[in-house]
Amino acid sequence: MYDFIRGPMVWISIAIFIGGIIWQVLRFRALSKAVSEPSLKRPAGLAAEEPPEGASGLFYALKLSILRTSPVMIVVTTIFHLCLVVAPLFLLGHNILIERAIGISLFSFSEKTSDLLTLVFMLCGLFFLCRRLFSERVRSITDLNDYLMLLLATAPFITGYLAYHQIFDYKVMISLHMLAGEAMLALAPFTKFVHMVYFFVVRFPMKSEWALGSGSRTW
Repeated sequence: MYDFIRGPMVWISIAIFIGGIIWQVLRFRALSKAVSEPSLKRPAGLAAEEPPEGASGLFYALKLSILRTSPVMIVVTTIFHLCLVVAPLFLLGHNILIERAIGISLFSFSEKTSDLLTLVFMLCGLFFLCRRLFSERVRSITDLNDYLMLLLATAPFITGYLAYHQIFDYKVMISLHMLAGEAMLALAPFTKFVHMVYFFVVRFPMKSEWALGSGSRTW
C-alpha cells in the first residue's frame, strides 16, 4: 500500500489535476465569448471611480478590488497562498523525489527554512479557522464545505510537519502526508481551490471594471 501511495497514486493525482485544470479552462471559454467593444452598464446612481492621472489601470483595479478589504486579511491571505505554493515546490525532500523520477533538479530551501514556512502556513490556517469560528459575520456564511476546504489545504502541511519531527509513527504520518497531498491535487480543479486558475482566466481575459488586464471576453 505504501509503495502504491508513493508511486502510481502520485502520477494519478497529477494527471487528474492537469486534466481538471484543462477542463476548467475550456469550460470557461465555452461559457464566455469574445467581444470587441463591450458595453458595461453601472447601476443608476453609482458614479464611476476613475484612476487618478498617471495611475496604472491594472494596479488601480487591484487596489479597488482587493486592498479595500481588511489589511490584516490581505497580509495573511498573501502569506498563506505564497507558502502553499512555494514551500512544497522548493522542499528538499520533494525535489529529491522529483529528480529521481524525472531527472530534473530544482532549487531547494534549507530544511530549517522549509520548516519555518510550514509553521507560518499552519498559523495562517489557524487564523482562518478562528475567523470562521469567532467572527459572527464570517460564521454566518460558513458551512461544512468551508471547513473541509481548509482541512484539505492544511492537512499536507500538518502531516508533513509531524512526519519531519517524527511525532507519532513516522511511516503512518508520511503515508497520510502523501495521501493528503494527492487528495488536494486531485480535488483542486473540482472544488473552491479552482479559484487559483480562475483568478487568471477571469481577471485578465474578462472585460469588467475589476479586470487586471485589457480583456477581450465577456459572459
